[in-house]
Amino acid sequence: MERIEGDFSTPIGRIALLASRFNDLVVSRLVEGARDALLRHGVDDADLTLIRVPGAFELPLTADKLAASGRYAAIVALGCVIRGDTAHFDYVAGGASNGLMQVALDHGLPVGFAVLTVDTLEQALDRAGGKAGNKGADAALAIIEQLNLLQHLEPEL
Repeated sequence: MERIEGDFSTPIGRIALLASRFNDLVVSRLVEGARDALLRHGVDDADLTLIRVPGAFELPLTADKLAASGRYAAIVALGCVIRGDTAHFDYVAGGASNGLMQVALDHGLPVGFAVLTVDTLEQALDRAGGKAGNKGADAALAIIEQLNLLQHLEPEL
């Protein structure tokens, strides 16, 4: 049986770190985790661009513009939505998630997803470098693997 998998070798191309400013206490840690993971896997700092948007709801539109520009091989989307007392959480979290997935599908571009959707600030901090690891780093590693997988598949298609 033939197996086709991505690996963690250094990806080729520029990578956009797309981060929301809202909940920056958490998001800045996700950004650092993503950047650190990419640098540790051979990505040159000159190939990284950090783009900040107001909040998680603004991530999909900006990701779409970045993907359409053709300047980036991948995007890592970073944000944090903390549940409150209203339905606002559901709309923002769902819109960000669905919008980012649509960008990846529309443009055939890996979009790493590190938009935390949590109930409390403590849960968010746990996932931004605390006891649950750093989901920004996890999303960065996922796009490295996905970029390399797509390169393997390209000659096959």
